[in-house]
Amino acid sequence: MSKRCTWCGDNPLYVSYHDEEWGVPVRDDQTLFEFITLEGAQAGLSWITVLKKREAYRKAFDGFDARKIARYSDKKLDKLLLNPGIIRNRLKVYGARKNARAFLEVQADKGSFADYIWDFVDGVPIQNRWKSMAEVPATTPISDALSKDLKRRGFTFVGSTIMYAHMQATGMVNDHTVDCFRHRECRAMADKT
Repeated sequence: MSKRCTWCGDNPLYVSYHDEEWGVPVRDDQTLFEFITLEGAQAGLSWITVLKKREAYRKAFDGFDARKIARYSDKKLDKLLLNPGIIRNRLKVYGARKNARAFLEVQADKGSFADYIWDFVDGVPIQNRWKSMAEVPATTPISDALSKDLKRRGFTFVGSTIMYAHMQATGMVNDHTVDCFRHRECRAMADKT
């Protein structure tokens, strides 16, 4: 049996997410926008809550197409607030539209959101060597800078803790513990980028 990071426990959804996604470098703008939206929705809740609602989010938010979401009317957002498949928090739902608009501005300014966000780590995933999850920080100077810049650009629900989770999820940083089988695999993926 493979050794995993302790945070994923034995929930099949968490295990699958850990084994297949967490820490894998993502350079696709739509996927990056999906993670920003989901991580913003997660604020104050557990990630497993969001993972359970992920498919409903994909359906409700047009597959995380930022162009479509940026054009959502207040009426459309109010209708989403009635959808039990998503987290029905008004600030978070309306924040998705605000973030979509800011996201499109970053794309227009930088060519792609991936180019913009990966520039914070000089385009190369940071390879940490934590022995236990207790060593993993909640924020770093890089997530602080990223959060500050995103807020300056008009994003919401992008605090430093949320952005560090984003960096972990999208492989900008490899925070699998060294005894986890995915640490080596994610490091090998980073070497290819």
